[in-house]
Amino acid sequence: MNWEQVQGKWTEFKGKLREQYGDLSDDEVEQARGNREQLEGMIEQKYGKTKETVRTEIDRLLSEI
Repeated sequence: MNWEQVQGKWTEFKGKLREQYGDLSDDEVEQARGNREQLEGMIEQKYGKTKETVRTEIDRLLSEI
């Protein structure tokens, strides 16, 4: 699934995000809705992960929905 398709399955994807990144608030997740770079930036900052690591993790989550 590519990022454009996420918007159609946002509720499901949001659930996967909250499972993986429980420290992200609902407001943060909603704020990044539809903006992958913003979402990845939040995760990088909050969890201290590299951009490459976050991108790989997001791609894995996308493959699960």
